[in-house]
Amino acid sequence: MVLKEICQHGYLKDSDIEEFVARAWADETIDGKRILFIIPDQTRSMPMPQMFRALYQAVHGRAAKMDFLIALGTHPPMTDILIQHLLGITAEERQTRYADIGIFNHEWQNPDALAEIGIISEEDIAAISGGLMRQAVRVTINKRVLEYDLVCIVGPVFPHEVVGFSGGNKYFFPGVSGAEILNLFHWLGALITNYVINGTKYTPVREVVDRAAALIPVEKRCFCLNVSGKDTRAMFFGSPEAAWSEAADLSAQTHILYKPRPFQSVLAMAPPMYDEIWVAGKCMYKLEPVVADGGELIIYGKHIREVSITHGKLIAEVGYHVRDYFLKQMDKFSHIPGGILAHSTHVRGAGTFENGIEKPRVQVTLATAIPEAECRAINLGYRDPDSINPDDWRDREEDGLLLVPNAGEVLYRLEGDQ
Repeated sequence: MVLKEICQHGYLKDSDIEEFVARAWADETIDGKRILFIIPDQTRSMPMPQMFRALYQAVHGRAAKMDFLIALGTHPPMTDILIQHLLGITAEERQTRYADIGIFNHEWQNPDALAEIGIISEEDIAAISGGLMRQAVRVTINKRVLEYDLVCIVGPVFPHEVVGFSGGNKYFFPGVSGAEILNLFHWLGALITNYVINGTKYTPVREVVDRAAALIPVEKRCFCLNVSGKDTRAMFFGSPEAAWSEAADLSAQTHILYKPRPFQSVLAMAPPMYDEIWVAGKCMYKLEPVVADGGELIIYGKHIREVSITHGKLIAEVGYHVRDYFLKQMDKFSHIPGGILAHSTHVRGAGTFENGIEKPRVQVTLATAIPEAECRAINLGYRDPDSINPDDWRDREEDGLLLVPNAGEVLYRLEGDQ
């Protein structure tokens, strides 16, 4: 059963969010239980301050313990200042009113922070992937998850390049998981391609994620939100699978925009929350389907100064390439984690690699604070961001030019792909 609140016209008020959260927990047997909330970091849009306060009001005092674990995946850990901003609290509030609430960063690279909960067999992976992959995978997760009586996911649902739609059990894998399983299913998503996966509800990758989540021996709940920026259109509460399913159906209506024709030039303006290409690559993921063959996708953002703080060295080693560049010479890249290869191919997009010659379908250009030499070295184009006037793309769709403010969460498709 899924509890839901959908605003048909406009968005839910803060009081609506508080009332929904209170209603969700009213009939749950949480008294005396230890509850862990798994939440996104700053790279996901949602009204986290309102949710944090609503959860506190509904749960604190009933539960024996309530803590929060930030689903970083492989993103850098959040500082105290960033955490306070994410939750909408002051340093003083964290030390006083919320002093008994633990707030933890996930540690994907720390073996001592992880626990193995099972294995998905080689035969199962082969069956799920349709033969694209054939290897067993150990399933590891942040061991804090196992120390609570109930774990509750809190996060938005959007079209997603690896899983199809984000949210639900994706907050376990890769949100708070170890590297082995996330590398496996990210590469599986890349093999299937962003174009096929993104905005598709049920995918082989989602099946891997759900199969792994079924190994978690803890009671689970989930809040899935349908949001536009910080505004909330709808909320769903139930099991991670059921709440996500209904949220994904709504996201397919609200976060996929169809265009009648492709565009020769797309200017994707990365929002401030995307502060490195590791996340700003979502501009390409969500817009690739509407870039014309031979066209150009420009990721624009003067605030972006890094390719990736965490993964920059490996990305510099391999660069950005189409899928078949790696697939046809895997012996050269067998030491590179699948998550890195997947990110590379997702940013570079579709294309071919024949007789040693790579031909991407579109040109991907960075107009950021990343120097030109670094852009060229990783096989991406460069434009001086100061040379770009976004108004040159504004209201020019008939001329084959598309301007996309706050790119990265809404998926664009061509009408014929419905």
